[in-house]
Amino acid sequence: MEERAVVNLADIVICAAAEAFRGDGEIFASGMGTIPMLGARLARSTTEPDLLVSDGEAFFVANELPIGGTDKLIEGWIPFRSVFDTLWGGRRHVMMGASQIDARGNTNIANIGPWARPTAQLLGVRGGPGNTINHTVSFWIPGHNPKVFRSQVDMVSGLGYDRAAALGPTVAGMHELRRVITNLAVLDFANDERRMRLRSVHPGVAVDDVVAATGFELDVPAEVPGTPLPSDEQLAVIARLDPRGVRLREVPNP
Repeated sequence: MEERAVVNLADIVICAAAEAFRGDGEIFASGMGTIPMLGARLARSTTEPDLLVSDGEAFFVANELPIGGTDKLIEGWIPFRSVFDTLWGGRRHVMMGASQIDARGNTNIANIGPWARPTAQLLGVRGGPGNTINHTVSFWIPGHNPKVFRSQVDMVSGLGYDRAAALGPTVAGMHELRRVITNLAVLDFANDERRMRLRSVHPGVAVDDVVAATGFELDVPAEVPGTPLPSDEQLAVIARLDPRGVRLREVPNP
């Protein structure tokens, strides 16, 4: 009997990231960083063959491109200026990071501490406002802890559901925060209050672990399933996409 490949935490979160793109169809699946990029490419290789996936430079690629690979089958041109055209039209789903996030999905990537006198300068708001107003956004946060999951973020770089609703139906109609994936769990906003909800916990993680690592009250359903393990097909695709194991350096096993 053939032994199954070892399943790492990195593989589990990549598959959770790929699941976030399910049902998107022919849009730009934009992954910011190793895990989001692998998630988008895994989704295109398995459940969502119509996704448009970038090489991270200037092209859409039609083949299964490994991280750092150069053998590209080019199917389109997506220079930086064209990303904005796609963004404004809403035909994009980006998975990005967040240095802070609150219960309604407001995020901060700009600074830590008061705006007038921050204790740390980060990226700046960058594309956060445009992304969260115009198209679907998910988040990959590798360190789930109360310093990141806060009752209030220090500076709003990306809009949560409360601020999007306050801007009226046009913005609220374009606004979707689909998933928050961390090293502990998968979360979403799939409740009437549009407040962060615990969707699943990773193997070896208890619900109480996630609650303790979150600086606000989570919506915790009566039954919280485990995050699905990768299939053999998914593991094979991940191995082709990341033959050097870059993912394991970003997400080590606990």
